[in-house]
Amino acid sequence: MARIVRSCLQSLMKWVNYVMGMVGVAMLLYGFWMVRVWQRDMDEGSSFYSTAPWFIYAFLGMGVILCLIAWIGRVAADSANGCCLSCYMLIMSLLILIEATVAADILLNSDWEKDLPEDPTGRFSDFEDFVKSNFDVFKWIGLLILLAQGSSVLFTIVLRSARSHRGPNYDVDDEYPPTKLPLLGHLSPPPPYAVAPPPFASIK
Repeated sequence: MARIVRSCLQSLMKWVNYVMGMVGVAMLLYGFWMVRVWQRDMDEGSSFYSTAPWFIYAFLGMGVILCLIAWIGRVAADSANGCCLSCYMLIMSLLILIEATVAADILLNSDWEKDLPEDPTGRFSDFEDFVKSNFDVFKWIGLLILLAQGSSVLFTIVLRSARSHRGPNYDVDDEYPPTKLPLLGHLSPPPPYAVAPPPFASIK
């Protein structure tokens, strides 16, 4: 029964990491598209950018980070190792804390856009207008991402606690005893022996 529950938790943890991985891939694709448009504008010479396109780099960086976190979560779900689960839980906790800080700053600070550097490409303004025009869709997408992240942390805690309760031999299947005895642990003692006299003794 314990093996079935552990297998279900590992499968659920893989699926929530698949969701985060797909979000990361979508961010990478959109970031590459913005890079292509930016390079096209640079080649045409329609505008001159005095600063680096920080929004494009930040978007690509977030996509890479989400893909790496999803891969780490996949490895942690497969291995159910204590060290992997702890590292993954720490990374996810930091990510959720950063996201909560950014969301609180946007909600509480009405002039949060002034804290950001100027985007020379104009892609930040286009993305902001796109989000505002499709706010309901992005609201559900954000809730889905937060649900996936929270569920992954919960599954990690449950798997880690189950491993700690079963001790260091959690990865070993203890429900079925071994059918063969170890070779070196049960060696039979050597037979007794006696020293025989030589076959040809000298005759006095």
